[in-house]
Amino acid sequence: MIGVERWAEIRRLYFVEKRSKRAIHRLTGVHRDTITRALLSDQPPRYERPAGGSKLDPFRDWICDRLREDPSIQSLRLREMAIELGYRGGKSIFDDYVREIRPRFQIKRTFQRTIYRPGELVQCDLWEPRELVPVGHGQLRRGYVVTAELCWSRVIAGSLVFSKEAADILWGLGRCLGRIGVLPEKLVWDREGAIHAGGGRPTDEFACFCGQLGVGWIILDAGDAQAKGVLERSHRFLRSNFEPGRRFANELDFQAQFEGWSEKANRRVHRTTRAVPAERLVAERERMRPLPRVLPDVDRRFVRRVSQQPYVRVDRNDYSIDPRFAGRRVEVRVSQTHVTATVLDTGELACRHRRSYAGGLTFTDPAHQIQLERFRARRRQRHEVDVEIRPLTRYDALIPA
Repeated sequence: MIGVERWAEIRRLYFVEKRSKRAIHRLTGVHRDTITRALLSDQPPRYERPAGGSKLDPFRDWICDRLREDPSIQSLRLREMAIELGYRGGKSIFDDYVREIRPRFQIKRTFQRTIYRPGELVQCDLWEPRELVPVGHGQLRRGYVVTAELCWSRVIAGSLVFSKEAADILWGLGRCLGRIGVLPEKLVWDREGAIHAGGGRPTDEFACFCGQLGVGWIILDAGDAQAKGVLERSHRFLRSNFEPGRRFANELDFQAQFEGWSEKANRRVHRTTRAVPAERLVAERERMRPLPRVLPDVDRRFVRRVSQQPYVRVDRNDYSIDPRFAGRRVEVRVSQTHVTATVLDTGELACRHRRSYAGGLTFTDPAHQIQLERFRARRRQRHEVDVEIRPLTRYDALIPA
């Protein structure tokens, strides 16, 4: 049997150079019958080993039956069971066969390509930075970034929050929509606790937020993160491009750096669309509704009666209240930047403090401290008793020398 190179040479000599079989025989030394077979065959010669039996053959149907019963069973366990039944073959041939036929018995999920319309969807999620965020007073705290990305233009925005409560997540979502500047038709969320109330229904807070803005929502099924793949890919980009090599002074510095990064990312050529997201947003805005002048109020509110120690506790911190309102009820309003208390019956301002995200601290307004000291001085005056001071001569008269 001749090789492929000799087969090609024989055909070249005969068909191209017009040599006779006798001349080809003299040049190559190949027998004339072999030359004839090479000229008659338009396929290159190849060596095929005759099929022989394999030690795996008796177990092929048995393996199929086991995979039909349990498609997820491990190849190692299958091989151990086969050895108990008398299998004496190798590991590689067994595992390769199992790997080859397993897809026949598994129900594979397939995906169709999704095409988004301009202004249709905004995908939303929480992204958790690997490192803790400095919050002042030498403390670090776990932060979360509420992210939102327009599916058509791929413009992304994010806001840092420090809890997964509805008030914080919805505030972050409103801030992201404010950065984007327009309203989509629907917001896409997975089953986040503050968003999903169970059974695919939204929580009251989320439904109220969407109702005030006039937008719809889509809450994904459990384990359906692939349906939010646009934003998931952006999260991977955040981990590889935003986080490495950065240091943050506090939460405000984190937010400033994130916004600078997102503006830069929105002006780059997107890998999937091959277009600049900021430029696509200009065209997308024409099909989207503008934001209302005032976004929904999502601040936390609760009512407390001011104790004799006039402080209110918010997020592990104590904030002073004007001691004049001790014993009266106040409504406490907690925003992302301030803690405010208002007296319920008169509407007077009881306190206003800058909110701190560090914990275990006490904040006292200087005006409240002065008022406390005045009250303390009045109490002392009220309880003072006049004591007569007698001259020492009286005692000398009574006590003989």
